[in-house]
Amino acid sequence: MALELIPIGTILTVLTNQVIKTAQAAKNIVIEKESFKVLSKHLFDIEKVLQELQLKKLNDSQAVRLALNSLEADVEKANNLVEKYKNRSRFYLLLNCRHIVNEIQEVTRDIGRSLASLSLASTEVLTEISDQIARAVGVPVEPSEISKELASFKREKEEAANRKERAEVLFLEQVIELLSRADAARDYEEVKKQYSQRLQVIERYDAREDYIPPLNPFICRLSGTVMVDPVSLCTGTTCERAAIEVWFDCGEKTDPETGEVLEDTSLRSNLPLRQSIEEWRELNYCLKIRCCRVKLLSGLDSSEEEALSQMQDLMRESSINKDWISIGGLTDIIISILGTSHNKDIKKKILITLKDLVEGHARNKEAVIEYQGWDHIVCCLGRDSSISRAAVELLYELLQDRSGWSVSACRKLSQQCSGILFLVTLLKGPVRESAEYAEKILQKLFDLDEENISRAAKSGWYNPLIDRIIQGPESSRILMVTGLVNMELVDSNLELLGKEGIIPPLLEMVKCGSLQSREPSLSVLVKLSGCQANKELFAATGGIPLVLQLMFSSHVHKVIIVKCSEILEKLSSDNDGIKFLVDEKGDQLDLEWIITNLLALQQNSNSSHNVRKPALRALFRICKSEAELVKTAVLKADGVSLVLPLLDDSDPEIRETAINLLFLFSHHEPQGVVEYLLKPKRLEALVTFLENDDKSDVQMAAAGLLANLPKSELPLTMKLIELEGLDAIIKILRSGTMEAKENALSALFRFTDPSNLESQQIVVEQGVYSLLVNLLRVGSLTAKARAAALIGTLSTSTPKLTVVTKSRSCWCFWPSRVHLCPAHGGICSENTTFCLLQTNALPDLVKLLHGKVHATAYEAIQTLSTLVPEGSPQKGVNVLHEADAIKPTLEILTWGTDSLKEEALGLLEKVFMSRDMVEIYGFNS
Repeated sequence: MALELIPIGTILTVLTNQVIKTAQAAKNIVIEKESFKVLSKHLFDIEKVLQELQLKKLNDSQAVRLALNSLEADVEKANNLVEKYKNRSRFYLLLNCRHIVNEIQEVTRDIGRSLASLSLASTEVLTEISDQIARAVGVPVEPSEISKELASFKREKEEAANRKERAEVLFLEQVIELLSRADAARDYEEVKKQYSQRLQVIERYDAREDYIPPLNPFICRLSGTVMVDPVSLCTGTTCERAAIEVWFDCGEKTDPETGEVLEDTSLRSNLPLRQSIEEWRELNYCLKIRCCRVKLLSGLDSSEEEALSQMQDLMRESSINKDWISIGGLTDIIISILGTSHNKDIKKKILITLKDLVEGHARNKEAVIEYQGWDHIVCCLGRDSSISRAAVELLYELLQDRSGWSVSACRKLSQQCSGILFLVTLLKGPVRESAEYAEKILQKLFDLDEENISRAAKSGWYNPLIDRIIQGPESSRILMVTGLVNMELVDSNLELLGKEGIIPPLLEMVKCGSLQSREPSLSVLVKLSGCQANKELFAATGGIPLVLQLMFSSHVHKVIIVKCSEILEKLSSDNDGIKFLVDEKGDQLDLEWIITNLLALQQNSNSSHNVRKPALRALFRICKSEAELVKTAVLKADGVSLVLPLLDDSDPEIRETAINLLFLFSHHEPQGVVEYLLKPKRLEALVTFLENDDKSDVQMAAAGLLANLPKSELPLTMKLIELEGLDAIIKILRSGTMEAKENALSALFRFTDPSNLESQQIVVEQGVYSLLVNLLRVGSLTAKARAAALIGTLSTSTPKLTVVTKSRSCWCFWPSRVHLCPAHGGICSENTTFCLLQTNALPDLVKLLHGKVHATAYEAIQTLSTLVPEGSPQKGVNVLHEADAIKPTLEILTWGTDSLKEEALGLLEKVFMSRDMVEIYGFNS
């Protein structure tokens, strides 16, 4: 290839492609595989160097071209070597393996020499990618290993000198210089020693000084800047290599300083001068590091920011400053500032500076991790997007070592309680770059420890966990499922898990797995089945028959039955009842079979409370959802006799669910309940339920059960009064929920039977009248109707009680100021005659007529009718007229149902027996 005619960039591209091709081919040779593997790795390392060189845009010079030419020839030799042996028979390769190894070693060495020559031909290569070149030459970059290699090169140089091989000696001197100047080649103790030496020199400079001016010999005669790669002409003039090469390329053949014509234009590296310039630079580095320290300790944001910028510049100028900054204590200082500063810009800049400091530097990484840096960096992941992005990029770098991921650093991050949470937050955040870094880190943490998958799920990222459950090995699936069991999950989390397809694999684990996998899988299904969206998925997957089969099986471990009972309870909750008791096709399951088995579980002496409680709640919800199922439970499964004993259970939740269930059953078999309650201590338990202010549903059920029992059972009524059951019912009317009040009103009918004046008197004396009137105003429709009816039962007794009052004395002896009841003609009161007029109930009863609601209007008409007795209706009619009750009663004839109209007509018939009323309301013909 005519290299002098081709651009440097093109040469590098072609050479890179050839290196990749040869490296890949070497990798695939079978015999002497390790040797060819070493060659392949060697070539892949060179490929990275060549790519870096393309980015750096090498200065074009004759020396660089010659070095590339030499490197191309060596790569060609390597390629020929690979081609030579890749198709040879195994027998041939085995016979010649020793010779092959020698050939591989020789070509590897040659490539290393060419690459070293390239670095010496271009100083920017030496200063910026010396670590990579060291690797490509075959030298490890760990300081101790490089020291060994240096010692080996020095021995080879001595041996070559003894053999008087001057060319070899010269080459080895160049390689030794290359590695000695490379930062990676420095033993840490030597680096510290060198820094200490430079520090001693700058101590004589004022603390405010941060720059030593260069000496004149350091300045290039052509560029006017400090030289980096000084070379000497044959005349002794020294220039920057790049500048003099440009001088010559422009056609100049003279010494740029003296003007003397040059017969020899060769260039020689001026190593002593170059070393002096390096020392001058290093002294300035130390001065700047000293100044940075002062600024960082000043406590001023502006000074801290300036110091951080200077630190970044120092590391760009020379990678040795990464060591010296750390040795100078600046790393510890900026980590401390990171933890205390409230300035967002400072925090971000520290994170960026730390990333520069640790990049490719194992010792600095360890220092940052150990000196509280870890905690402060992880906290910054939770800051605003600019800080968190810088933090996650730094964290990613800290987790890397020369072999890839640092296992120890990753384990340390796993121990951070907030680390995974912040990473998940970044993953879900709007900044794409931060999300990508976060995902890479999380995936590595997952590979390292599967527990981290559960921790990520706790933080809101469920996909990895779901993937493991769906397609992971059994051990992983069990671990992930167990993690979900211990997790706090809200409905949105549960719904997401269901949508992502977690239910089918869990059911599969329940169906086919061991007890070790069944139990946690069912526990998770318990959680999932509490979410409405998941109930449909559960049913559609065919999970309900499986759960019922396990639940009612006699050969299943108890813990499995417990979990299945809990699932059934959840599926029937939220008034869903039997909605999801279907197979995968959506067909209804055998509900009678389910109810019978649920009742049998309550009877089974082997069933623990953990089974019976959820099963009983499920039974209650199923029966509550459909009246026919209550009949099934009562008539076909003997439900009442099986549930009644549960009122004596030691577990309060079972007792409470049982009373709710018996309330439903009592609609169909009240007599069996009465017989049971009349046994010793049974009625006391019912009163306890009525008195339970903490459980409104229990109060409601107990009151409803009492309401459904036959009112003809007078012993039951009187026993309840004796046990303060009536007090409990009235208390419910005062402070219970509206549903409980409705049932309490129904229960109150047994105490207000007109045939039992004694009981009525007790009720009225408890102040029930005012409660009933109040419910006429603010109660539900059902409560208003029942309150009106109760007032009617009490009002029915008023005429009898008023008559008795009249007979006790003579009218003529009464004081003239005594007020007689306009409806009953005697002295009435709330407590003695139960008169509804004395309680001011009449206006509210009339309002019920105006409401045009059948249930309330019907009871109001019946109650108003008690004011108009058959024998003497006139007084009551006048009262109704004055209360404007007759007009809305007439209007009922236009909107009421047949039964309501019939009641209204019955009242109006008595009203219009009065001619006055006929005339007033326009019925006079």
